[in-house]
Amino acid sequence: MILLSSFYLPSFTAETNNQQETLQRRKNAILVDGVILNGPVADSEAGEKFVEEATKIIMEEVIKKAADVTEKVCEWHPPEKLKTLLDLELKDIGENHQKLLQFCRDVIKFSVKTRQDHPRFFNQLYAGIDYYSLAARFTTEALNPSVYTYEVSPVFLLVEEAVIKKMIEFLGWEEGDGIFNPGGSVSNMYAMNLARYKYCPEVKEMGLSGMPRLVLFTSDECHYSVKKAASFLGIGTQNVYFIKSDERGKMIPEELEKQVLRARKEGSAPFFVSATSGTTVLGAFDPLDEIANICEKYGLWLHVDVSSF
Repeated sequence: MILLSSFYLPSFTAETNNQQETLQRRKNAILVDGVILNGPVADSEAGEKFVEEATKIIMEEVIKKAADVTEKVCEWHPPEKLKTLLDLELKDIGENHQKLLQFCRDVIKFSVKTRQDHPRFFNQLYAGIDYYSLAARFTTEALNPSVYTYEVSPVFLLVEEAVIKKMIEFLGWEEGDGIFNPGGSVSNMYAMNLARYKYCPEVKEMGLSGMPRLVLFTSDECHYSVKKAASFLGIGTQNVYFIKSDERGKMIPEELEKQVLRARKEGSAPFFVSATSGTTVLGAFDPLDEIANICEKYGLWLHVDVSSF
């Protein structure tokens, strides 16, 4: 936090680059070896002006040009060249506002404009600008909420509950719970961790030292994060059994059952199956009903990864 505060906040007081002026403005400021230890003073008037000007740049260079197919998708340069065009050095003091505004322009200029309606932008993971969601992002960034208790984030906690309730309804459940994760990789790891805890709750206190050899199963068309999660959680990538898929990229249930029996014969402990609804490459949907029957038969946790597609 000290490093972050020292890096971001000086931009509001750095236009004069005069430490003595800052010391005078901040009562009881402490200066050691030319560094103000108890933080810079935020000039709210200058900060508000900067936000106004930066917002204008975003409006003109990003939002208004988003629908202009004559604009370049990106002003492309190789890494070494781009480093010479951008001043990325982290300095001990902040930059003045004009330099920061120019940096905003440069960031926009040299970044990829992820516009699905542009004839020269091709990527399956992006959509065009959602103006309403963008306004919501501006609002949340300005408020800077931490959605962990109602006391510090009353509105957003209720919004979170409402979204989770609607997702539960989509599944056809009358009750349930959920959490928001930063992406599919973390979601798959959380699921694997939950399955392991369900299978052997003592892992929370004992760790892996007292655990049997845990084995999990997933399609050979699965997302790479399943294998990565096994590594992060200490299960081991060799204990991920990849199940053959058919010509359409769907997991073959009969092959899954064979591998479960194989793991049991080896003396291992099968505990988790990660199925996929929409694989990354082929967009295949594993046969969930048949897989669920196998999981129920052998007491395995069934997780469905629906974020890879």
